[in-house]
Amino acid sequence: MADRLTQLQDAVNSLADQFCNAIGVLQQFAPPASFSNIQTAINKDQPANPTEEYAQLFAALIARTAKDVDVLIDSLPSEESTAVLQAASLRQLEEENHEAAARLEEVVFRGDMLLKRIQHALADIAQSQLRTRSGATGQPSPAES
Repeated sequence: MADRLTQLQDAVNSLADQFCNAIGVLQQFAPPASFSNIQTAINKDQPANPTEEYAQLFAALIARTAKDVDVLIDSLPSEESTAVLQAASLRQLEEENHEAAARLEEVVFRGDMLLKRIQHALADIAQSQLRTRSGATGQPSPAES
């Protein structure tokens, strides 16, 4: 995953691409300006322009990307974030990390103990089934006596 500055650069590039694409499409499909003495025969046979749909589409894309840029800018560290504050934040995160590691070790230990109990119980069950089967085949049936 990219860092915040790279994400911000990508979002600004995307915003610039969307502006360029919007201008290009709108120029391509915009109705020509009328000049009083010049007749344009090229655009007379064109169907109705979907300019309004394109305008709404690009407006939505540009607005969403601009919002993403704002969110990324807000997530950047502020100028008020000094080295002392960052060090304190890192110490707190490290402390939380150690606590989580201790909890994880305890859960793993309990899981290992439970696994050993289950394996022991399964071994007992298997031994009981083997004794039951060997005892049933070692005794003569009532029909044989």
